[in-house]
Amino acid sequence: MRTILITGATDGLGRELARRLAADDRVIVHGRDPERVRRARADAERADPERVRREQADAGGTTEGVLADLADLRQVDRLADEVLDRFDRLDVLVNNAGMGGGPPGSGRAESRDGVELRFAVNYLAGYHLTRRLLPLLVKSAPSKVVNVASAGQQAIDFADPMLTRGYGRQRGYNQSKLAQIMFTFDLAEELAGQGVTVNALHPATYMDTTMVREAGAPVMSTVDEGVAATRQLIDELDGVSGRYFNGLRESRADAQAYDLAARKRLRELSDDLVRRALG
Repeated sequence: MRTILITGATDGLGRELARRLAADDRVIVHGRDPERVRRARADAERADPERVRREQADAGGTTEGVLADLADLRQVDRLADEVLDRFDRLDVLVNNAGMGGGPPGSGRAESRDGVELRFAVNYLAGYHLTRRLLPLLVKSAPSKVVNVASAGQQAIDFADPMLTRGYGRQRGYNQSKLAQIMFTFDLAEELAGQGVTVNALHPATYMDTTMVREAGAPVMSTVDEGVAATRQLIDELDGVSGRYFNGLRESRADAQAYDLAARKRLRELSDDLVRRALG
């Protein structure tokens, strides 16, 4: 039975993914609100009417819950500590948690660490969590990291990565998602030969989720489509690493993702932001 950590598993794609996987795997459901984590776990367990019978036979899936606000890197650090303490293996890490562009007219905001909010939640939290959990992922190899990114991507302006000038909500979202993909490519190269694959995907366009409805965007696809694309990376494609997928097909990311110098600058920026936050 695999152990799978899904961040942002209390709504949308993450919640449905947890519900489907919990039938056969031990799923660690992450959220920032205890009641929403409880409800997501209950939903996952209700989805499997044979659960009690299988658990009595010491087979089948189960769920666990963990809490952290990803807008606070100290909480991300505590989340990593808890996972390392409670679980003896980690077969799959799905960095799914994120926030969209927000409602029309919403302005720039910062995390508790003074980082532009979408960059902090969509990218930096997953960057730090993944790096903290690498020893467990390597120990559990063959294992996988799946980064839920987006087809919405925009090159990072390293002269103003926190977007203090000319902020746009979609720009903030797009650069955070490209940062995820750049990290994916970097980490895949770093872990080559260690049994850990790292891939990113755009699960589906404008799925029927709270995030999409909040932004006022037209619903164009189902959560089921996003689950199918994400599960392809979780359940299939063994040995494939350092790739970006648009739905079920491998695709090409923004050009900056393939720029080694830009990826180095992002890595240095990320490490510096984490150091400042954690002292």
